[in-house]
Amino acid sequence: MAEREQLAEWLSATARGDEQAFQRLYAATSAQLYALLLRILRNPERAQDALQDAYIRVWQKADTYAPERGAPLTWLLSIARYRALDVLRRKRPEVAMPEEPDMVATLLEDEQSLSPVEENENQQSLDAIRVCLKTLQPQQRDSVLLAYYEGLTHQELAERLDAPLGTVKSWIRRGLLRLRECLAERA
Repeated sequence: MAEREQLAEWLSATARGDEQAFQRLYAATSAQLYALLLRILRNPERAQDALQDAYIRVWQKADTYAPERGAPLTWLLSIARYRALDVLRRKRPEVAMPEEPDMVATLLEDEQSLSPVEENENQQSLDAIRVCLKTLQPQQRDSVLLAYYEGLTHQELAERLDAPLGTVKSWIRRGLLRLRECLAERA
């Protein structure tokens, strides 16, 4: 796996239209993005399509990457994750996921392939998320985790948690707001 600085350099070159840099970026990161997409979508064909869509988005939006806002790999994983959620929404139109704090995306990174610096940053983010998740009410925590990491729709959550649909939506919304506040306090 390429170091953070190398990925940032390739992203910067990609933003200037450098196809070789884009190819290097793809070669260095596509396996991780594909693994994430496969975990979310649970279908190799859809994961492969979402991977293509994600890299098209990277090519088009590389100039929006801001190193001060996070690691390049985290930015790439976020793009891939949103592509996967788009696929799930198209498959099941009733999925309506609210925005989440950017740091939650770090939960999805494959820690074995991170550099020591990135691993340390990732661990700090994970620690902050764990602490903040503990501040949520149990229903909020369960709803947020099931929605984001199992891809359950609001309706599926309501059935699984044996709660009214409106209540489940409130748990998710309030849980995400509290998570965002807690993470901002810890930043």
